[in-house]
Amino acid sequence: MGNPDAKGAVVAVNMGKKTHKKMHVDLHQKMHMMHPRKKSWKELPPRAKVGTIVGAIVQLSLLFAAQRDISRRPAVEIRGSKAMWRVATLVNFIGPGCYFTFGIKRAPALK
Repeated sequence: MGNPDAKGAVVAVNMGKKTHKKMHVDLHQKMHMMHPRKKSWKELPPRAKVGTIVGAIVQLSLLFAAQRDISRRPAVEIRGSKAMWRVATLVNFIGPGCYFTFGIKRAPALK
């Protein structure tokens, strides 16, 4: 931590261990006041509970659909290896979305 001198340059300030520790504790306490603890399931309002459940259902449905598609689709119709896409689809919403967008080889459009 430093103080600016008359020209605006930062000059190092020698502080003792007690001062440094007190400053660290003060910053830590301020951080906790800005970020209150997470609420438990019982403390959530009904709308938040419903939103969480709906989001989980959508996420699990996408995961199931992607895993099922990987199992049933021939390897020649998938970009990359099946094992790689199986692992990638485990990443929340992003994995199945990427698989369905980039992982499946599409037939060229007919004109």
